[in-house]
Amino acid sequence: MVRPILINGQFVEAKSNTAIDVHNPATLEKLDSIAACGEADVNVAVAAARAAQKGWWRLSGVEKAELMHEVAQRIRVRQKPIAEMMTKETGKPLIEAADCVRWVAEAFDFYAEIGRYAQGFTVAPGAEHQVNFIRKEPFGVIGCIAPFNFPLLLMAWKVAPAIAAGNTVVCKPPHQNPLCGLMLGEAYDVLPPGVVNIVTGGGDTGSVMTNHPGIDMIAFTGSTAVGRKIAAAAGTQLKKINLELGGIDPLLVFDDADLDVAAPGAVWARLLNGGQVCTSSKRIYVVQSVAEEFTRRVVEQVKAVKVGNPSDPKTDMGPLISADAVDKLEAQVAAVLKEGAKLHLGGQRFQPDGLKGHFFQPTVVTGVKHGGIATTEELFGPVVSIFYVKDADEAIEKANDSEYGLGATVYTKSLELAMKAMENIKAGSFWINDPLSDNNAAPFGGMRASGIGRELGAEGLDAFREPKHVHLDYIQERKPDWFPYAKRELPR
Repeated sequence: MVRPILINGQFVEAKSNTAIDVHNPATLEKLDSIAACGEADVNVAVAAARAAQKGWWRLSGVEKAELMHEVAQRIRVRQKPIAEMMTKETGKPLIEAADCVRWVAEAFDFYAEIGRYAQGFTVAPGAEHQVNFIRKEPFGVIGCIAPFNFPLLLMAWKVAPAIAAGNTVVCKPPHQNPLCGLMLGEAYDVLPPGVVNIVTGGGDTGSVMTNHPGIDMIAFTGSTAVGRKIAAAAGTQLKKINLELGGIDPLLVFDDADLDVAAPGAVWARLLNGGQVCTSSKRIYVVQSVAEEFTRRVVEQVKAVKVGNPSDPKTDMGPLISADAVDKLEAQVAAVLKEGAKLHLGGQRFQPDGLKGHFFQPTVVTGVKHGGIATTEELFGPVVSIFYVKDADEAIEKANDSEYGLGATVYTKSLELAMKAMENIKAGSFWINDPLSDNNAAPFGGMRASGIGRELGAEGLDAFREPKHVHLDYIQERKPDWFPYAKRELPR
């Protein structure tokens, strides 16, 4: 048996007879099986979403807001079991999973409110007795595809603004950990049938969604390589896209930084969720004058990180998502060392406390080569890569020397240095002395190869709407610029 999927307000058996097993990455225990949904299942989901979309859009803003607030409340009631399932199937520490569920509820509350008033705006007319206004309308049906590292949060950042804007959605949770997403689906039962639909599967299911003519937009979070494929496929249909992609984010430690804050902050910003965060600080540039002391403190901090079963409340860091992820990271670390970096700690796979999962030691390397593998490939795991630079100017220059532009962090007491770095580093999010903090009211997304579009904030709502200009003349009269032109004089 496989888990049912959510179609038109009901959990139903999938039409596909192909299954994908879901395992606990910390223990390798099989948790359940899901359907690898194909074209037949996606067709049914899209049909349900299309049938529901017009009625959902016509619902008043107040009614939509009330229903979305109810979704948020139902998520809060289910926080504990959803978080426990998320921990089992993602390897995310339990405290991080509980935080994620809380943030998911907050996203629905936020968009419930801003969706009530932000339908459009008026502009100055071009002549008397005219009225001009901009109406923002939904695209229709949105295909929402979320990644394994934040399977609920990054789905909520799509679903909440999409439905607040009047769209309906077909969601595909990650195949590695879809069970908590299906549990979240229980909170949608307050919504009209078809507003939110959930199909399960891997990349093939995502491809069916991307190419489906009944899906008007794809909202995707994942790697830049996959994002490029989605963009190319969507382009053949002129399908709209909103892509949050990879990053190799820099963190700069200037010589005036408070190392009591910067060192633990950098470690947390890099090792959160086992280093499997798109905005984690994967390139740490430290000014030479404080590099030795900063490195010493970082090594001490990393040694203190407790790695183990993520269901244990005392655990700081769990496993990587898969054996393939461990294999790839181990090869990347070997390449970094071959390029001349020095290994201070970790660097290989291991199994703590008798566990059989996909664990990788928290790792610290220094003297990392700028332009090497750590700056051109995303090391998606617990590797703290420290680069030494002579001064703030070199740190800023090298931090900006990347094809990516998702986020960036600086540690400094100097407002001048902070603003100089902010102005010269391309990044969708720029953190000063407080890495990785998000705000529902502020946009999130990448520049350069890190994505197209934005999530969160008013910008996140507009990502799921398109403007319509309405021109109204409340007096019907013949206009002097119409035919025949023989009655008009040419300018002299």
